[in-house]
Amino acid sequence: MELLWEKGRLSIRQITEELHGDSNPARYATVQKQLERMQAKGLVERDRSLFVHVFLASLSREELIGQKLQSVADKLCGGSLVPLLSQLTRVRRLTAKERKALRELVDQLDNKRP
Repeated sequence: MELLWEKGRLSIRQITEELHGDSNPARYATVQKQLERMQAKGLVERDRSLFVHVFLASLSREELIGQKLQSVADKLCGGSLVPLLSQLTRVRRLTAKERKALRELVDQLDNKRP
């Protein structure tokens, strides 16, 4: 996903070479299988319009993070994000810049509510 977010549309060969420095058949097959799994999960799309199929991310990094966090919240916290956010801020102290960004986010959310 990192490569697709960073570089956009890539073929299996391009991804394999970026990850491994070459495109030997075993590595190519592994990357191909992983992309097929990711496509089945809706994480990537395959463009078959060209001779060489290319893949692109279906979700932005932020969308994927949101989905994963909501899934964890649903499984561990009855759907609430508060325990997750609380724990994350306890594990690693937030910088002043991060605290400011978090305050701004909360303010934006408060302003959107009727």
